[in-house]
Amino acid sequence: LVRAGRRRHLGLEAGSKAELAVALAQDLGQDGLIICNGYKDEAYIRLALRGTALGRRVVMIAEKPMEIPLICEVSKKVGVTPHIGIRIRLRARGSGKWEKSSGSAAKFGLTTQELLDAVEELKRHDLLDAFELLHFHAGSQITEIKRIKTAVKEGARVYAKLRALGCRLTHLDVGGGLGVDYDGSNTSYEASMNYSVVEYANDVVYSVQEICEAENVPCPILVSESGRALTAYHALLLCDVRGRTSDLGNGELIVPADAHDSLLSLHEIYTGMTRKNHREYFHDAEDKREELERLFDLGYLSLRDRALAERLHMRIQMEALRHARADRFVPDEFEALEKRLITKYIANFSVFQSIPDSWALDQLFPVMPVHRLNEEPTVQATLCDVTCDSDGEVDRFVDSRDVSSSLPVHEIVDGEPYIVAITMIGAYQDVLGDYHNLFGRADEAHVRVASNGAVKISHTLKGDEPTDVLRLFDYDPDAMAKGVETEALAAVKAGRIKKSAAQAIIRDYRASLKGSTYLSF
Repeated sequence: LVRAGRRRHLGLEAGSKAELAVALAQDLGQDGLIICNGYKDEAYIRLALRGTALGRRVVMIAEKPMEIPLICEVSKKVGVTPHIGIRIRLRARGSGKWEKSSGSAAKFGLTTQELLDAVEELKRHDLLDAFELLHFHAGSQITEIKRIKTAVKEGARVYAKLRALGCRLTHLDVGGGLGVDYDGSNTSYEASMNYSVVEYANDVVYSVQEICEAENVPCPILVSESGRALTAYHALLLCDVRGRTSDLGNGELIVPADAHDSLLSLHEIYTGMTRKNHREYFHDAEDKREELERLFDLGYLSLRDRALAERLHMRIQMEALRHARADRFVPDEFEALEKRLITKYIANFSVFQSIPDSWALDQLFPVMPVHRLNEEPTVQATLCDVTCDSDGEVDRFVDSRDVSSSLPVHEIVDGEPYIVAITMIGAYQDVLGDYHNLFGRADEAHVRVASNGAVKISHTLKGDEPTDVLRLFDYDPDAMAKGVETEALAAVKAGRIKKSAAQAIIRDYRASLKGSTYLSF
């Protein structure tokens, strides 16, 4: 992004000292701004001023009233005139999942009175001319263009009034909020947006210009912090499907003539089910299943009987659901049944590491297979990850009409790879991902597409090894391996195992600390 955006005056936003250090190390070009958001201490402010001394356009945004005097004091100590911005707290609110990050109860920003007090504070320090930028933030992933226009008009009005008070503002930072149409619906749904990027730009520019002309003040240079819209598209996760959960509905089904009467009755329900009686027979099967479970608990059924009962019951459920789907109206109980019967595909990834927003916020990401696209999918499945956590499952998918509880996929063919892509994960997911079950970062390939359409893998990055993840949590892999080696040699000395077995234990343990944290076959 930095390389491609240099000629378009792309800047960077920093929210901490570490992020500012990264931003200062980038070649942004002469007009690239570095916007310093977040709470600030003296060290943060000092680093920003050193960047200014280098000739960078580093703008420190005062998020709270107390930051204004601190910026002024540190600037005098360092002897560098700062570039100052102030974030205001709008009355207008955004829309969507992050609506609460905006409005009068937002975490950041100055109220109108605090803004006026800040102007007076800058005057006292003879730094009013350093106040160059007014900033506001209407939210993230704003789904309705109306909310954006309302916020921009309010922010532009405050800008115009500040100019009238003698503030020589040159920039208006309209913040983030530009959405990403994750589900393709182009609606105000939380995973979409009811406007285009062009409409967004037109409305922002027009709204600001209209107010500035009415107030007879110069139009500002407009700055936006549309990080999600810039980065969401640049990353996708490819994960290989390694199998599926048990499928009781397949395979040969033979009920012996001397089976328990309850088993024979359940088999009669299965063979006698039709479209006309499927609901009645389904209810009968549920009663019979409970009866068979009680019989097993009392010791009247063997494990083979129980296994046969489970398979029969699954077949009945599938047959009843097939008949229910043929009706014009599907009862609630069969909709619930459909969700229970969805196949679970096991994919070689961690929800918590690669798409944490899917788990934490029910964020929708477009998911699709990348194999056998010339074949019609015949299976409805969810995606389970390889963590030992029942929350490690993707069960909400983009659909043409609504959010779907399953994804159309193909039957797995033994010996053939089946890859699924989870797309548009470039915004926030890599930094928010955690190490649940000590699964680390996946391998990365950076792909570049030339103007003529040619595709090239520019470079690859190896993912975390177990040793990398262990050190993050203060484990010493060398000490761990030494401990296992000591125990193995002690077992040899005690005569519990042979020397060759000890060598194999030590070798395999050390090997387990290398390679990928994910499954390999």
